[in-house]
Amino acid sequence: MTASAAAPPTAPGLARARRAAQVAFATQGLVYISLTARLPRFQDRWNLSDLGLSGLLLMMVLLAGVGSVAAENLAKRHPSGRLLRGGLVLIALALPVITTAPAMPIFVLGLALYGVALGAVDAGTNMQAVALEHAYGRPILPSFHGAWTLGGVIGAALALALGGAPLWADAFLLVVPLYAAAGALLPRVGAAVDVGIGGIPWRPILLVGLGMVLFYMVDTAVQTWGPIYLDDVFPTPHHLVALATFPYLLASLATRLAGDGLVTRHGVVRVLRVGAVVACAALAVVVFAPVWPVAVVGFTVLGAGVAVIAPLSFSAAATLAGGSQQRIDAVIARFNQFNYAGALLGSVMTGVFGSGTLRVGFAVPMVLILGMLPLARAFAADPGLRPR
Repeated sequence: MTASAAAPPTAPGLARARRAAQVAFATQGLVYISLTARLPRFQDRWNLSDLGLSGLLLMMVLLAGVGSVAAENLAKRHPSGRLLRGGLVLIALALPVITTAPAMPIFVLGLALYGVALGAVDAGTNMQAVALEHAYGRPILPSFHGAWTLGGVIGAALALALGGAPLWADAFLLVVPLYAAAGALLPRVGAAVDVGIGGIPWRPILLVGLGMVLFYMVDTAVQTWGPIYLDDVFPTPHHLVALATFPYLLASLATRLAGDGLVTRHGVVRVLRVGAVVACAALAVVVFAPVWPVAVVGFTVLGAGVAVIAPLSFSAAATLAGGSQQRIDAVIARFNQFNYAGALLGSVMTGVFGSGTLRVGFAVPMVLILGMLPLARAFAADPGLRPR
């Protein structure tokens, strides 16, 4: 397979591509949190039980995995920027279907379309971020994921401010992914070639991937079940249930923006281990909270504890993969499947174990997040993340 080689981006070109990728990350976070903050409303609108909602979330996670696998295969022939644009356009198409559906089957169809788009955008944004980190020659992945969190903060703020607005109002958010799709994303540098993934050290990548599973287990549990937890377990005012995610995202944003410096000063292993202990303690506060404001404090501290696991996972996996940009793109798309394994645990397991009371649902990640203590060492495979 051949194609004309693209010239290496100039410094201004890298800056534009970095801003475009950050906008794409922020768009993903804004749309995702806007929808998950509305889950109690969707649940009421379609008269869904917790188990029924778990089934729909399972479908969406599985289809996101399909979207990520499709991105892995397409990355062999197309630059990640093109894949990312396609995924963003699919999100723009799915939004009005989900929020204005006149019947349950159409609502499910919208969720299915969004699930596929979610996987493609997750893979595409991280391919772009890893390529840019290598071009810059220093750790910058946490700041990209910080952009995702900033978008999530905006989405949660909109949910709080417009808590009483009709569900169809969120359809207007489709302009955001369309705007992001027009960004100056990083082109592929070099000719497209057949990509082999033989010789990749999958065992250490698997260990790093298990760390990402633990992160997304916690993160998805908070974003999908946090508002429902406040709504079901406590007499929380209906318009305040988004406080399960809003301060969580603010704390995550602060940690991710500081993450590059924290890792440089203290080392990736120490940052991850301290974060795991903090996260376990924070989830204990959530599980045993006597009133909803205490649970909100727990969710907030939890955001600070787990925030940098995902970006450091992608960075370490890319370094372990090595080789050409095309090879790294293919590995990152496959590595992104750990995202959905964690999301599956967080969205479905929390709902199933918490079908009697969501306190039990959140007790499971409270224990499992401590698995980061032995796994943290695998992240030190990236020499750029060690203290200098």
